[in-house]
Amino acid sequence: MKIGVMLPVGGEDGPGGTVPGWKDVRAVAEAADRTGMDSVWLADHFFYKSPDGRMYGMHEAWTLLSAVAAITTRVELGNMVLCASFRDPGLTAKMAATLDEVSGGRLVLGVGAGWHDPEYEAFGLPTDHRVGRFEEWLEIVARLVRGETVTFDGTYHHVREAVLDPAPARPIPILVAGHRPRMMRLTAEWADAWNTAWYGDASDKVEERLGTLRDAVKTAGRADGAVSSTVGIIVRDVDQPAVPEPEERAIEGTIQELAEALAAYQELGVDHLIVSLEPMTPRSVERLAEARQLLSE
Repeated sequence: MKIGVMLPVGGEDGPGGTVPGWKDVRAVAEAADRTGMDSVWLADHFFYKSPDGRMYGMHEAWTLLSAVAAITTRVELGNMVLCASFRDPGLTAKMAATLDEVSGGRLVLGVGAGWHDPEYEAFGLPTDHRVGRFEEWLEIVARLVRGETVTFDGTYHHVREAVLDPAPARPIPILVAGHRPRMMRLTAEWADAWNTAWYGDASDKVEERLGTLRDAVKTAGRADGAVSSTVGIIVRDVDQPAVPEPEERAIEGTIQELAEALAAYQELGVDHLIVSLEPMTPRSVERLAEARQLLSE
């Protein structure tokens, strides 16, 4: 089972609950690369506005991910997940091909339909038919990053003999996040990986979601395991200062207990755990790496 970590991107992800700067993102990314983590991930938002009206600012995720690609050597890189509404499909595919080149073939193109209305409304983006728009967008992107010349005349997106030149050196893997029936159908049809998040300890709900993935893949006529499973979990280090808004379901405990929690996900058959750390610091990454070492012994 692979294990990766979310990187700080905004809000209160930085030291002491501050907005992180590039040096903070870099420090966590380098810790993940150094300690043997398999992947690093960045959320993609303009901002988050809580129900009580509080604003949490965010850095632009793709720019950060490109910078992370240049200062790491081995970890896979992805967004959890890139919002289809923010970038048209041709631009997204072109960006993916370029970043995969910069990273030496380490990109996982994580994508989703989007959901947070306040940022859509602030930047003049349509909130209607999000999954319908995503369905067209996903087909165009998937076919382009797999080396096809694409002509597509949809309701929302249109391309004519679109092609990536220079072509990607490999078919870039696509990850889709979602759990409702239509999104699961699209995942089974176009994706190489799938994500569900955010959880604490392994539970019946996680097992149920994994079963939904298997059913969708089977219905699509693809082989069992053709779409790998990734699961987002939250892990807290109680020996470091608490984050401003701790997540109630976060996994706590000793390093041994954390290793046991990871093992429970491995026993469910999860292919890749993506860990959101509280706090997002190099020490939290090191602690996760220690638990992973116990898991492998």
